[in-house]
Amino acid sequence: MQTITYREALNQALDEEMERDDTVFLMGEEVAEYDGAYKVSKGLLEKFGDRRVVDSPIAELGFAGLGVGAAMGGLRPVIEFMTFNFSILALDQVINSAAKTFYMTGGQIPVPMVFRGPTGAALQLSAQHSQACETWYVHAPGIKLVTPGTPADAKGLLKAAIRDNDPVAFMEGELLYNVKGEVPDVDDGDFVIPLGKADVKREGSDVSIITHGKMVHVALQAAKKLEKDGVDAEVLDLRSLRPLDVEAILATVHKTNRVVYLEEGWPYAGIGAQIAATIQEEAFDYLDAPILRVTQADVPMPYAKNLEQMAKPDADRVVRACNRVLYRNGSAD
Repeated sequence: MQTITYREALNQALDEEMERDDTVFLMGEEVAEYDGAYKVSKGLLEKFGDRRVVDSPIAELGFAGLGVGAAMGGLRPVIEFMTFNFSILALDQVINSAAKTFYMTGGQIPVPMVFRGPTGAALQLSAQHSQACETWYVHAPGIKLVTPGTPADAKGLLKAAIRDNDPVAFMEGELLYNVKGEVPDVDDGDFVIPLGKADVKREGSDVSIITHGKMVHVALQAAKKLEKDGVDAEVLDLRSLRPLDVEAILATVHKTNRVVYLEEGWPYAGIGAQIAATIQEEAFDYLDAPILRVTQADVPMPYAKNLEQMAKPDADRVVRACNRVLYRNGSAD
């Protein structure tokens, strides 16, 4: 095993897949000469050249569309958005072209490509650069969505996403790039994590905290705090939001009978609403308490540091929600 950062894990995945398959190329703003805005593509231009690592103009709709056309033509583009906030400008190409073409052509034209980049809030980037964009993508059939929370998951899932024959939105928490973790060595063989498989990040028996992406770390912090009070919390990392590992969700509900869903996005029509509906339909009789959701405040992200901290979901709010579903002292916001 090697201990590397989340960005290094992504870099390894890109390097290995570009080495393995010469139809894979990377395109986006500053991915080449600048090594990527977050240095994820460091060294790739030097190794693979400017035909496979392509700097684009600041025109998300344009280069996303080029990527869709390339995928229709038999290549496997990886389109990097400097942030998924900017991908809003490209949603027509992502949703109306990439996600629908395979269906609309009766399976004649696959669109094997990845849209990747950071999502969610960082530190004081204000409302237009702090959005968790998962719900906008996961709502559309025809596109898969992956949200890795650890370096190992980032590497294994990105490799799987690049090889997939469907378009994949690959969302990386903006504050995760420096997070370190253990990842199998390159010499250990081909490390690929299948899409659509959740992972129990912490075993527990009293309450299930279900989450994804950057919030995995918040959930684990909450679980540590709960442990001091004698509460054994299980943390289930979904990793993929579409396809969704319903079996893993039902298994943790059957085990603990209580659920708190944690996500970085807004509550209204959020991912947690889908999870709650799934549990209600498939495992209602196993619930000993209502499902609670912990989310960002239902406002555009404030710029002021104190207000930003209040708006973000944190471990203390998760603890209060867990105490509430356990009918202990405390309440969820």
